[in-house]
Parts: sequence; structure tokens; C-alpha cells
Amino acid sequence: MTQLGNEGGKPYWSWYGFGGRVEWCACFASWCADQCGYLESGIIPKFFLCSDGVNWFKGKGQWQDKNYEPQAGDLIFFDWGSDGSIDHVGIVEKCENGTVYTEEGNSGDACKQQSYPVGSGSIYGYGCPAY
Repeated sequence: MTQLGNEGGKPYWSWYGFGGRVEWCACFASWCADQCGYLESGIIPKFFLCSDGVNWFKGKGQWQDKNYEPQAGDLIFFDWGSDGSIDHVGIVEKCENGTVYTEEGNSGDACKQQSYPVGSGSIYGYGCPAY
């Protein structure tokens, strides 16, 4: 949450190893995980492609579909076009009264808080780390 308002994502995509701006939502999620020691401990993977994050969680049996009521710290993956393509990732802050509250990097090229109804058509599913 200390990163809210950051625009352009340079701290995250440069940390990841990119020399110029890229779509940085997954870089942000990975950077946050690194700050907590979760990359080093293997709880969350370092990933740039959202699909790689989904595949990692599915491979570990730590995946839930969009109708799941997420917990704080779960990763939320989105499919904006409902075409089966994973387009975006964020971090679940909390879930209350049927609404998922998130922290997201590269939301309009900034770090922002967002909210969605549980089961929203734009939600692809959730990676559920074994904290």
C-alpha cells in the first residue's frame, strides 16, 4: 500500500531487469513478494507474464476459480475480454460483503486500489500462496 500513486512503474520493471517500460502489473506483484521475502522462500514466483503466474499456482494446486471468496494476500488474475487470455494481476487486500478489494500495479499506468464483485466476469481466478 506504500506504493499507491506510483506512476509509470519504473521501480518495478527496472527491478525485474527490464531496461525500458513494459506492461508491469506482474513486475509489481513480484516486487511486492520480494519485499516480503516470498520470492526467496518460494511462496510466490517471480513472473512477468500473467499466464506464467497462473500456471505456477495451478501446478502447485494453489488455484481457485473466480467464484472463490479470496483471502488477503491472494493474487487475483483478470481476463478483461472474457476470451481466456490472462491480461492483468493484482494483490487482494481484503474481501468483504461480496466485494474484492485489491492493490494493483499498472492500473492506468499507476499503483491503485480497485474493487470488484466476487465472481465478476473480468476475474479469471486466484493464486493462493501457502503463507
